[in-house]
Amino acid sequence: MEIKRVSFSYGDEKVISDFSLSLPKGKRVAIMGESGRGKTTLVRLMLGLLKPDSGEIIRDPGERPAAVFQEDRLLPWYSVRKNIGLVTDDGALAGSLLDAMELAPFADKLPKELSGGQQRRAAIARALAFRPDPLLLDEPFKGLDADMRVRIAEKILDHADGSRILLITHDEKEAELLGCEEVIRL
Repeated sequence: MEIKRVSFSYGDEKVISDFSLSLPKGKRVAIMGESGRGKTTLVRLMLGLLKPDSGEIIRDPGERPAAVFQEDRLLPWYSVRKNIGLVTDDGALAGSLLDAMELAPFADKLPKELSGGQQRRAAIARALAFRPDPLLLDEPFKGLDADMRVRIAEKILDHADGSRILLITHDEKEAELLGCEEVIRL
């Protein structure tokens, strides 16, 4: 995936201006910056949910992007297991992710029956179940305590082995946890 000189505005407010980024296979990049600087908008552009005002986003053939957004976006009428099952038919993978995200005891619970941190981990598990490349993570550790962040970061790296990772964060320690080789400030 490559972003070439992309600009984007919401009406008269320019939030991304002439931004470029190369995300080759296996690379891990963190993007940091103050609120309102276009970090989440960049994720939406990369997924094709928004169209840039100028510039281009070049996707690799066969690319399988998945994202964890700031909001967990779990379907409230489905259990954790069924939310993960939306993106995979592989029951063994789903079970492995439930274990990895420390959610196995809650697999049949609805999102409203979970804590915020458990919902966050369910959203991460669902994204990983898609076997994405790239994996786009927008504040993925929101609502997790420091010890849980370390454990979940390890599990993300285990399950996203070899995938490109783009991390949106306000915390440099999170970029270190995911082994980001480059930090870009917007």
